Amino acid sequence: QVRMVESGGGLAQAGSSLRLSCAPSEHTFNIYAMGWFRQAPGKEREFVAAISRSGGRTYYADSLRDRFICTRDNAKNMVYLQMTTLKPGETAVYYCAARRVEGDRTIYYITAGDYEYWGQGTQVTVSS
Repeated sequence: QVRMVESGGGLAQAGSSLRLSCAPSEHTFNIYAMGWFRQAPGKEREFVAAISRSGGRTYYADSLRDRFICTRDNAKNMVYLQMTTLKPGETAVYYCAARRVEGDRTIYYITAGDYEYWGQGTQVTVSS
């Protein structure tokens, strides 16, 4: 089964930045709409950001749209999440997800159940 592989997590001071990366376990990448989610211990998995197949459309959770930027480079088979002005409350495991899309390059998804393939996650810890 196809799975995603996340990287770039680690320890960050409040107010600093991190960039997460995600790649599929196979070479084909431009058939997927992609999303980022996060889950803190004991909490529900929550939506962070989404990006369409082509990278031309993005969407963010309202509380994050002024600080987080999601981009993709299909030539490199990579999707990124640039996180700035990090807060301690954003400590969580961050997950990358993918869904196959045919034809329409502008579609994106914000619900976890709409995604088919997931990674194991990368830990982000924000200290005060």
